[in-house]
Amino acid sequence: QVQLVESGGGLVQAGGSLRLSCAASGFTFSSYNMGWFRQAPGKEREFVAAISRFGRNTNVADSLKGRFTISRDIAKNTVYLHMNSLQSEDTAAYYCNRIYFSTMTPVDDYWGQGTQVTVSS
Repeated sequence: QVQLVESGGGLVQAGGSLRLSCAASGFTFSSYNMGWFRQAPGKEREFVAAISRFGRNTNVADSLKGRFTISRDIAKNTVYLHMNSLQSEDTAAYYCNRIYFSTMTPVDDYWGQGTQVTVSS
């Protein structure tokens, strides 16, 4: 059974940083590209960042490049999202999922509980 458990969110002041974690289980972690998505209130879920199976390739949404990076630790079955220079527009619930690297879309519609990031200005 696939399980994705996001953590690390919280309340942060504008300009601050956070590192989100996603602990994965129930599947062979190294067999899948992984990604982060976010959903702000009243908006659709959007792509944030992706990382290939062994971490050689990454992709970050154009609007977030230079501030967000993604990494993974295969030994820990965990993918991370490093967020710097946070802005109020980054306020959202953040989710991880397995992802198709060619389209930056999720493999399936299973989502964890997410982790809330709130940036105060």
